Amino acid sequence: MTQTDETFETDEANETDKIVEAAEDGTDMDGGDAEATAPTLAEVVYQLERLYPLKYAEDWDHPGLIVGDPLARVRRIYLAVDPTLAIVREAAAWGADLLVTHHPLFFRSVHQVAGTGHRGAVTNELERRGIALWVGHTNADAAHRGVSEALADKLGVRHQRPIVPVSDPDSMWDGQVGLGRVGELEKPMSLRNFADVVNSVLPPTRRGIDVAGDLHMPVRRVAVLAGSGDSLFEQVRATDADVYVTSDLRHHPVLDARQQADEEAMLRKAGIEVREGVITSVGDPGDITTADSDAVAGDSDVTDSDARVFARPALINTPHYASEKVWMDYALHDIPAALEDAGNRHVELRLSPTDTDPFTLHLDSPTEPVMPRPLF
Repeated sequence: MTQTDETFETDEANETDKIVEAAEDGTDMDGGDAEATAPTLAEVVYQLERLYPLKYAEDWDHPGLIVGDPLARVRRIYLAVDPTLAIVREAAAWGADLLVTHHPLFFRSVHQVAGTGHRGAVTNELERRGIALWVGHTNADAAHRGVSEALADKLGVRHQRPIVPVSDPDSMWDGQVGLGRVGELEKPMSLRNFADVVNSVLPPTRRGIDVAGDLHMPVRRVAVLAGSGDSLFEQVRATDADVYVTSDLRHHPVLDARQQADEEAMLRKAGIEVREGVITSVGDPGDITTADSDAVAGDSDVTDSDARVFARPALINTPHYASEKVWMDYALHDIPAALEDAGNRHVELRLSPTDTDPFTLHLDSPTEPVMPRPLF
């Protein structure tokens, strides 16, 4: 662990301790009296669902208001990635009336919320503490200034468009919302240097990131899906992205995707373009696509000699929690702005400092593995 890591952990722990201590001795850390003008939960939810429309959610997903009385007053909103019992107690210690999380408390239908299970324990704690719960999940993934857009912005991706668009003719953002984002970096760089960028902008976890691909390949077009993303490999391949940044990548889907990328690259080297298993063009064996010949000026790891065929897209696997917490920076600005525009100026927001990534230790292999030889 570096000194920076230790300092960060100390700062985060101190912040959490201050929240808890303030609640225990009755101190209002931020001051002010919002009692008279606090909006109802219904009014807050209305604004949340204008920012992150529920109609953007995937069919299997059920975000929105999960726990809470619509008539209750909301003075303080606590933001977190996960609705864990520890987070609920943290929110209660700060005096929150509403907990807004990205991840759902319930992914599937349940038939009881008894305290014999952790979901029941969380539900009971919310009720006991008088805290409502609102979830912005795949609806927030797809929204303007939502989860994937926030991550793409953080990585410096410009001229973005959704990987899987969602039609919303009623929105000024129609055509710009949907799952994931794809766009271009201002200046190309090597995969190795881009991986450093990804690792540097994410919130810290014990896990770091994983990279699959030629570290010297030039990267300009970037596809991003915060959270689990190996179900979109085909859609990402269709965007001609050089790299795909996502989370929860599994062995078999990744191995298949990389083998397909290798095969298509070998065919491109022979002058054959393939899309979705269909040969779309046949040229001279010496032909190289524009993307493959895009030499990178200004990046020390990529030169004109790298204008050759690469297997695309490379893959960067990020910690799920970290890739999605980036969105909270936007939410901290956008939620109070929406409430203020609606005449509700007396609502405080706070972001949980707690890392809810479940992994506590990462160990590198003690010996170097035998890597496969390049195919071309």
